[in-house]
Amino acid sequence: MKSLFGALLYCLSALVCEVRGTYRLYGYDQQRYAGRPVARPRLHPNLQPLHNALSPGVTQCKSRPLDLVFIIDSSRSVRPGEFEKVKVFLSDMVDTLDIGPDATRVAVVNYASTVKIEFLLRTYLSKVELKRALARVEPLSAGTMTGLAIRTAVDEAFTEESGARTQDKNISKVAIIVTDGRPQDKVEEVSAAARAAGIEIYAVGVDRADMQSLRLMASIPLDEHVFYVETYGVIEKLTSKFRETLCGIDPCALGHDCDHTCISKNNSYYCQCRDGYVLNEDQKTCAQPPPLELKAHACNTRVLDLVFVIDGSKSIGPENFELVKQFVNHIVDSLQIGSRSTRVGLVQFASAVRTEFSLGQHGTKKAVKEAVAAVRYMAMGTMTGLALRHLLEKSFEESEGARPPAAGVPRVAVLFTDGQSQDYVSDHARSLKDQGVEMYAVGVGKVAEKDLLEIASKPHSEHYFYSADFSTVKSIAKAIKSRFCPGKERREEVLPEACGTLFFLGMASQQNG
Repeated sequence: MKSLFGALLYCLSALVCEVRGTYRLYGYDQQRYAGRPVARPRLHPNLQPLHNALSPGVTQCKSRPLDLVFIIDSSRSVRPGEFEKVKVFLSDMVDTLDIGPDATRVAVVNYASTVKIEFLLRTYLSKVELKRALARVEPLSAGTMTGLAIRTAVDEAFTEESGARTQDKNISKVAIIVTDGRPQDKVEEVSAAARAAGIEIYAVGVDRADMQSLRLMASIPLDEHVFYVETYGVIEKLTSKFRETLCGIDPCALGHDCDHTCISKNNSYYCQCRDGYVLNEDQKTCAQPPPLELKAHACNTRVLDLVFVIDGSKSIGPENFELVKQFVNHIVDSLQIGSRSTRVGLVQFASAVRTEFSLGQHGTKKAVKEAVAAVRYMAMGTMTGLALRHLLEKSFEESEGARPPAAGVPRVAVLFTDGQSQDYVSDHARSLKDQGVEMYAVGVGKVAEKDLLEIASKPHSEHYFYSADFSTVKSIAKAIKSRFCPGKERREEVLPEACGTLFFLGMASQQNG
């Protein structure tokens, strides 16, 4: 009877693990993390049992060579049996990859309170050798110095001397961090430096892992780079997801219509032009841009790449969110939209960041306004700093439609919020301004003025706007339009057509805006 009861209990626990074990991004136990600004847990639909991911007949990863570094937490909180499951996960990952000197190379960085490079990218260039080396890795069993581990990986594991390929080889550099705890050092700056060096970071949290730290470490978009599993017993389920992500067929290799250069990204591709050329509205062919002409009317005295940052927080409410969208479209009405004039993008941020449409995605005013109108209200947490990081690292990239710096087109962002940020904004705001982005900050209601003044460019009298409620939003839009049209247009009630590239970034908060 006891054995029957035990078997039943085992089956039930296995079923619970199967259903609740693996989540993507913010999908973790709500009760355990009650009170934190996170989204609702959700099971990732694409995660398949490991035996399906590695079943016979499944093509191995031969089309995308990588320089791949695993950064694994072996602190005291990771029990010996759990660490063995991490090693099984790494071994299964290696099984899915095409390993070799001209294919994928793998290194392992083991960390606790100290960091140990178990082997470098150049050490083992066959699958058999790699799996034997993984089997010999032992836990360090001390503290959790995740930031130190990331810095070590950048400084010592991703170097050419250690086996990383040179930049001209165009080999993707990928780091996968596996941890079950809260870092005992700072991770945000070192992770940002790693991403700026071209390293794509995936963060895997297990059990007690600190989700905020995972978000600070991971690359954008977060919903593709942050994962959570409730126990080490189900970490192997992530193998199929990483295989899907890392082993996708190169879209450019399958054929493309790019006039100059094809760039593969996220199972798709985009076209890029050589220096001195611009991408036409078809997003495929390239042409030399005509000289910018100055006209007596409209805003042709100033051509922009402009990003709007709008708040879609829960404190705003659905009705006021529609006013925020009208705020965006009121400014769009005054712009001349097109690939050779104004380009408009839109991002909404909350606990996560979502690009609604990128710069250059819509080539007409009608298309931009329709896209703005179609934006769906997020109503979640207020991660303004995360939004600014997204703006810094992605929104003004040429791949997103921004003109190259050599074109001399000013880059402008307008951030709209009604509440206080739940993370830090100053570092990312400073970096944006240091890179020449002109920042406007619009606050409504119970905002943190200090944060908005840190975001806004100087002079603050021309870049910071505040209203006690949404009744004056239209007037603020007119005031901002006047900043884009220096000269007589500042005195006009309604502005004529303007030139610029406009990007909107929206924020959604769960509490306090």
